[in-house]
Amino acid sequence: MNNQVKRNYLEIKSINELIEAKKPLENLHLEKVLPADFQLNKFFYKEIGKKHRWVDRLVWSDKNWTDYLNTLGVATYVLKNNEDLVGYFEQNIYSQNKECEIAYFGILEEYIGKKIGSYLLSEAIKKSFETGTKRIWVHTCSLDHKHALDNYLSRGMKVFKSESISF
Repeated sequence: MNNQVKRNYLEIKSINELIEAKKPLENLHLEKVLPADFQLNKFFYKEIGKKHRWVDRLVWSDKNWTDYLNTLGVATYVLKNNEDLVGYFEQNIYSQNKECEIAYFGILEEYIGKKIGSYLLSEAIKKSFETGTKRIWVHTCSLDHKHALDNYLSRGMKVFKSESISF
């Protein structure tokens, strides 16, 4: 079977290009995960990714997770509603290029449809620019949430590359 997936790469090069989304729930707050907690990343990866074919890390051992999260430039933020987990994003900061990749991003299923994804993306972009980054990029594909691409575009990101992939 030959299935096609469309992948889009998007970028934003200035905080001034950000079209910020308002906080949809009063008790939402963002926390940087310190120290790194591979169990938390693994939980979000599995829970959010199960509907979107996130499979590359499913074979990772605990050591793989720990090594990745302890790599210089890797950071994780979690969004909470009071103390309940809502979503997360991972940053890969490439200091030498002054770039930041939002490597993984998503919200848990029970929070979908509440405009939280737009808010979390706004916060991810702001946190990424706070690192001294001059360019933030991300990729999304047709297997991701049906509004993922629209969310990135609505926050001011621009597509710089598109491709089709067979799997």
